[in-house]
Amino acid sequence: MVYFSLFLTGFIAATLFPASSELLLLALLQQGHVALLLWLSATLGNTLGSCVNWWLGQKLRLYQHKRWFPVSTSQLARAERLFLRYGRWSLLLSWLPVVGDPLTMIAGVLKMPFSIFLLLVTMGKALRYAVLILLALSFF
Repeated sequence: MVYFSLFLTGFIAATLFPASSELLLLALLQQGHVALLLWLSATLGNTLGSCVNWWLGQKLRLYQHKRWFPVSTSQLARAERLFLRYGRWSLLLSWLPVVGDPLTMIAGVLKMPFSIFLLLVTMGKALRYAVLILLALSFF
């Protein structure tokens, strides 16, 4: 159940909802839970949450001309320009606070192939959690 709760927290943290999986990961690590299973749970949950953002981005364009649409055409165009400027490799930074979640959604809006998206996002998130665990283990 511990690993599932970390998976779920990681999933929620990767969507547009405010949450932090890092604090739970560190607490569970300090309690002596298996580091590899914590890493897998956090990485999988956080990556799948980003996949939801990609999927939402795919569907976003269908509603961009609706009155209630929360993003203006100019804001959407600006986000697209920035993503295209820095390219798909910017998805390696999808773990960053504030910019990471919208980045994964813009990848969906721009119809980035899912296989490339999944590879880059998984790499970035897995590396982030691995570094966090290794740093924490060196202090515990």
